[in-house]
Amino acid sequence: MRVDGKRVAIVGATGAVGTEMISVLHRRAFPLSGLELFASERSAERKLDTPFGTLTVKPFTLEAAQACDVVLLAVSGDFAKKHARALGEKGAVVIDNSSAFRYDPDVPLVVPEINGRLARGQRLIANPNCTTAVLVMALNPLYAAFGLEKVIVSSYQATSGAGAAAVEELKRETANWLAGREVGHEHFVHPIPFNVIPHIDTFQDNGYTREEMKVVWETRKILDVPNLPVSCTAVRIPTIRAHAEAVTIETAKPVDPAVARQILSEAPGVRLIDDPAANAYPMPLTASGAYDVEVGRIRQNLIFGERGLDFFVCGDQLLKGAALNAVQIAEVAAA
Repeated sequence: MRVDGKRVAIVGATGAVGTEMISVLHRRAFPLSGLELFASERSAERKLDTPFGTLTVKPFTLEAAQACDVVLLAVSGDFAKKHARALGEKGAVVIDNSSAFRYDPDVPLVVPEINGRLARGQRLIANPNCTTAVLVMALNPLYAAFGLEKVIVSSYQATSGAGAAAVEELKRETANWLAGREVGHEHFVHPIPFNVIPHIDTFQDNGYTREEMKVVWETRKILDVPNLPVSCTAVRIPTIRAHAEAVTIETAKPVDPAVARQILSEAPGVRLIDDPAANAYPMPLTASGAYDVEVGRIRQNLIFGERGLDFFVCGDQLLKGAALNAVQIAEVAAA
């Protein structure tokens, strides 16, 4: 802790994203003068072993959180709508991980490597959906170099994207399947072991799910291309951590895969893994726990020709898709 540092609060500190936020603050040596952990009444007074020592989780109060310089919200959208703006009234920088404010025109939706400047001087900043955050890390450098006409993405999303209880369901029901016992489901609409489910969040009137439309809405806002044609299919798969995405883009200018590789290899927050001859490409196993988003399988698209590119990305949705991005926003906004 530093005398001249920032006092940071994490609301929802006992959840998967909240605990990652604690770890990221430590790993990035965020300039802390104090760390306050808040959770619901049922989780309050728990002792958490953290890199900063054993800390006590407190029940959330508006007054206690308002006393901090930075408030990281890892809670539901309803909670954020109720408290986020009030938390910033006393001067705190509030970074919300829910979808509550992502589509408000007066609230910046920030990925620091892309539009971090928008966080400066703001009291309320939205963190994007995990699938979108992973996608735009690869899209933005290509957009800057070649322009974008269309984006088509299929996401393959880990069970941890649905929370810790969903991961436990995967483990428990996989064990049941292997033992020949009946396989059930609670957090997913169908059994998840050895299955893929093309259904995440609720279906909308246009036939897409809300998860898929989040990718559309948020990609447009982050890249500042309001009418960019984007189509997404979101699929839940039986992995534990890190989301993968197959992406096809039509570009405004001719795109050379070799040039695209070079651009992506130099992009901050991106790790190029693209050596098919050596069986090297992005995978959840290698992306899990990593800060950088992996990009590979880069090739000319057979439909769009010289103005088309296919590639595969994989990123840790609890890190770049949530906790890491939130802390990076805090580094910019509270500087």
